[in-house]
Amino acid sequence: MSGTQPLKLYFGAELAERLSDLIKPHYAEFPVRSFVDSVAGLVGPLELKGRVAVIADGLKQALPDDYTESIGILMHILGPENETDEGMFTNGYFLMPVAYFVEKYGLDHFQLSMRALCEITKRHTAEYAIRPYLDVYLEESIGQLGSWSQDANFHVRRLVSEGTRPRLPWAKRIGALRRDPACNLALLEPLLHDPAPYVRKSVANHLNDLTKDYKEVVLDWLREHQAFGGDSYRWVVRHSLRSLVKSEDRDALLLLNEL
Repeated sequence: MSGTQPLKLYFGAELAERLSDLIKPHYAEFPVRSFVDSVAGLVGPLELKGRVAVIADGLKQALPDDYTESIGILMHILGPENETDEGMFTNGYFLMPVAYFVEKYGLDHFQLSMRALCEITKRHTAEYAIRPYLDVYLEESIGQLGSWSQDANFHVRRLVSEGTRPRLPWAKRIGALRRDPACNLALLEPLLHDPAPYVRKSVANHLNDLTKDYKEVVLDWLREHQAFGGDSYRWVVRHSLRSLVKSEDRDALLLLNEL
């Protein structure tokens, strides 16, 4: 995928052809022509999210009715894991409709869908797709996220933070989990000193989101972790407090002076 045209234009007949080529070896009955023609006929006036939805809905019509069977087929087309912290929307862009397929059609299959999102996020991202599951299965999702915070794959660990961000860009706001920021902070704690800068950046962005509604709670939490500080901790604090610093918040500036 090159950067010579708007991202949305990659989500049309050409991507439908690519997905068909990937799916056909694993599902011989896949109706290639009707799938491609349907996508091509519907995406024209739509923006990115609408185009992704058209392709995901087309997959729903073209694949077996049984979600267990259809997601099993889609898991065969994911390709190799992304070993870098770049490329989720370039090399892995073609998986965006697959993630949306799980988001929209997998809610009745929590465990199966969690396994699918775990694999998808290693190659693309599941930070948007997981959010409806937080609405429907909050307790179960928190338990799954807690387990993922210890995962060997840094993309999976990042999903714990990014997927629960209260103000994730281009996503519906979800507020604090259980309406209590302590729940968010408990998920973030194992990641505060994560070895991957990519994960720590997500943690800082999440904390920055939280400061907009729970400033004192976040500042107190960061102070509590000062004893386990270091260069990476100081970077997280600075990045976490950037919105407060921009507004010249006195408490935030005092904490930064303590670093």
